[in-house]
Amino acid sequence: MCPWCKEGTVVNTSDSVYWELPDGTKAIEITDTPSKQCDGCGACFQDDDIVKEIEDQLFLINTAQLAKAISFDGLMKLPRLLKRNYFDFS
Repeated sequence: MCPWCKEGTVVNTSDSVYWELPDGTKAIEITDTPSKQCDGCGACFQDDDIVKEIEDQLFLINTAQLAKAISFDGLMKLPRLLKRNYFDFS
């Protein structure tokens, strides 16, 4: 069931998302991001685990070298400056 309209069926898909970098210097397009889409209202969204994965990766890499667009898989394969997000206390 769709969390937005509470009526439609949600299917797995991939989509482009736009994300502001943690330092606020720019936004980038992340293509082929694992997403969900409602066949009723058309809402396209990402699960919380995908959002966290993107945010952690953007926090842990050298974002100065990022182009305006990158694929989700390409982003996740970039080398990290730290092993994990030591500022995440959740």
